[in-house]
Parts: sequence; structure tokens; C-alpha cells
Amino acid sequence: MTQSISTLLILGASGDLSSRLLLPALGQLLTQHPERTLRLVGAGREKLTDADWQATLKASFKTSDAAGSAVKKLLSSTTYHSVDVTKPQEMTRLLAECTGATAIYFALPPAVTALVCEALTEVELPAGIELALEKPFGVDEPSAAALNAQLVKLVPEESIHRVDHFLGRSTVFNLLGLRFANRIFEPLWSNQHIESVDIVYDEQLGLESRAGYYDHAGALVDMIQSHLLQVMSIVAMEPPATLGAEDLRDAKGIVLRATRLKGGSAKRSSRRARYTAGTINGKKLPSYVDEEGVRPAHDTETLAEATFEIENWRWAGVPFTLRSGKALGARRREIAVTFKPVPHLPSGLHGPHEPTVLRIFLAPDEMSLELNINGPGDPFELERVSLGATFGPGQLLAYGEVLEGVLDNDPALSVRGDTAEQCWRIVAPILSAWRDGSVPLDEYPAGSAGPADWKPIA
Repeated sequence: MTQSISTLLILGASGDLSSRLLLPALGQLLTQHPERTLRLVGAGREKLTDADWQATLKASFKTSDAAGSAVKKLLSSTTYHSVDVTKPQEMTRLLAECTGATAIYFALPPAVTALVCEALTEVELPAGIELALEKPFGVDEPSAAALNAQLVKLVPEESIHRVDHFLGRSTVFNLLGLRFANRIFEPLWSNQHIESVDIVYDEQLGLESRAGYYDHAGALVDMIQSHLLQVMSIVAMEPPATLGAEDLRDAKGIVLRATRLKGGSAKRSSRRARYTAGTINGKKLPSYVDEEGVRPAHDTETLAEATFEIENWRWAGVPFTLRSGKALGARRREIAVTFKPVPHLPSGLHGPHEPTVLRIFLAPDEMSLELNINGPGDPFELERVSLGATFGPGQLLAYGEVLEGVLDNDPALSVRGDTAEQCWRIVAPILSAWRDGSVPLDEYPAGSAGPADWKPIA
């Protein structure tokens, strides 16, 4: 492994992603690791004075209580440059500002990132440079393959960090420990005992001024194609030999290569909807089509659900349903593993005896195991109980985990090129069916649980 990064170059440093997520996480990382010496170079189209840039950094660092010697050193040495990063000569000038091992973080829209990568083909890159890119990685499988081919002309695959901040969540780490450090779960982790798996990420937030991106992406591409398929791969993967980058990414890739739309039919195995006007926690939301910047003709969904199957020995026959939506009445972020019913209930036991369900919640990081036990009264009467536990919150913000991997040249938590292409391949039949109108676009009032005729998932 190459030496740790000495300079972080953020392209799009004056944008929302940088100020709201990257910089607070960087400040927290330096606060917890004051031994780390890092120079920060910012670049963007906006014209910022040194005072403006310092103010931006300090405001972002304040949100994560960043302080200490490493933070002070960074503030004293950082620079900001107003440039067009799509021009090779400007990128050459920026890279000349960087000292030691360097990482470039593309906090840019995907189309601009592609242009910068083209420009970098004409630039002499410093040895050991790392590249970190935000999703989406392409707009379909061919474009993802083309982007990957372009990237590996610049640097080796192990120096490319396709960022998915979901993989920086402490819950994902805890999932690995839950599965592989407890004999009670892993022997049951297959189609022999599991009925279904549901991964849900429902939000109460509406569009929140993201029409420029979201109205072209929608819930399926924004959440399922990227984040939730990655989470599914960790839920379903075989036990890796180690948690090193090569073993962990191989295990995820094997799962995604085996994943298909259930039954091969988007009509039967997917559904979509978008919100109409409604109220959430006393706040009125307009219909999605009336949000600023939205073009109704795009037929963009704000709620997507799809069921997949993993064609291997462990998971054959088990449906994996992934769902994500906006402007819903309840915030729900969880992985629900539903076990098969008991094969026989002895005569005499009565009362509810639903299947055992393991729920792993994301933010806050908790888990519950829903069981049937004998109640306190009639010894033959069954009652439903839930055994709960709270996971450790982790030391860093999700983007802090991501940045630490980039700065330490560790791609374990990043998306490998082939899996990025596989995720597009998996959802391609759905996108095609939705584009030609084969699957209806339902509606639901903002603040509701979704379309009234949709059957809820576990």
C-alpha cells in the first residue's frame, strides 16, 4: 500500500456537498487523529477570497466541533483557487499546488466529473494519486463501463474510490460483526431458514431543492441502484476470509453478479409512485410536479420498490425487496430479515405466532429480534416480544469513514468498477419497462404510507 495522503484537492470545494458533508467530516477526522498532517487545496468556479475560504472552512468545522493541532495546521496552509477544472492547463496548475501524495475528490455533478477525467488524460499526474468520485457512476451499464475504462487509463483500479457514503455507516460494519461473530445467526442465514429480506429507506423529506439532479434520477436510480443494492450485497455475501479490500469487494461482487429481477418481469416485481400535495409534521408540501425545477413529462418517481432474487445455492427462492421513497408519513430505515414459520406448532399453544423477524435499523443504529414467547398469564398463550440492542455509533461521520479510506489508500468501503456496472445491469429491465409505460406511475399524498392499494412490506 502506498503512503498516506499529504494533500487533499477538492474540486467543487465551494459547493453544498463540500461545505455540508465533506468539510465537517474532514474536520472531525483531523480532530480525532491530530497526528495526521494534511494540506487542503480547494477549487471551484466561484470566486472566493482567502477570507471567504477561511470562513467557509471554519463554519463547516464548527458543525462537527472540529478543533486541535491538525485542524489549525490545515487552516494555516490551505488555499482556494477559482478555476475551470475541465481545462487541462488549470488542472496542471492545481496539481502543482499539491505536495506529497495527493487525492482528488470530485465534489462535482457527474457530467462535470467526466469532463475533468477527460482533461486529466492530458495532464502528468503525480505518482500514487488517488481519485474519489461521487455517484452516480454513469447513467446506464455502457456509460459506467466507459467511465471505468477512462478512469483506469489514469490510475489503477485500487486507487479509484467510487464513494457510497452508505458503506461508511457504522451500521454496515455492525452488520458484518452481527453475521460473522455470532454462531446463532450465520447457520440460519440462508434459504433453509429465511423467508424474505426487505431493505427500506423511507424519508419524510420532500424534494428539498434537488430538482436539478433528482428529476433526472428518481428514487430507483438515486437510492436502489446505488445505495440499497450495495447494502444488499453485504447482507447476502458469503463470509470473506478477511475484511480487507480485496476479499470484501470480491464477496460483494459475487452477490451482485448473481442478482436478477425476480421472475424477470418488471410488471410483477417493481412498482413506482410519486407524491401529491399533503402535510408532514404540520408542514405542507406541494405535489412533486409543482416543485420548482420539476418537469412533469419526465414521469419521475419519488417512491420505488423492486424485488430481486440471488441465483445461488444460499439464496435461491428468497425474495429481496428494496424500497425507498420521499415525502412519506413515517421515516423508516431498516433491514428486515423474516425467518420461515416453524414447521409445526404443538397442539395446545395458541395466540399470535408470527415468523421471527430480525430488524437492523440505520440511524439510529439499533437492532431488534421479534419473537414468540409464552405470556405471563395463561402458560399456553403466546405473546409477541422484541429483544433489542443498540450498536456503537462509530467514531466518525459516514463521510469521515469515506475520507479516511481515501486518505489511507484503502478502497475497502468504495464501490469497485465491475460492481458499479453490475448495479446498472440489475436495474436495466426496470428502467426500460418504466420508460415505455409498462409499469403504472401511481400516486400517494405526501405524509401518507404510500399508495393505498400497495401491500406493505415487512
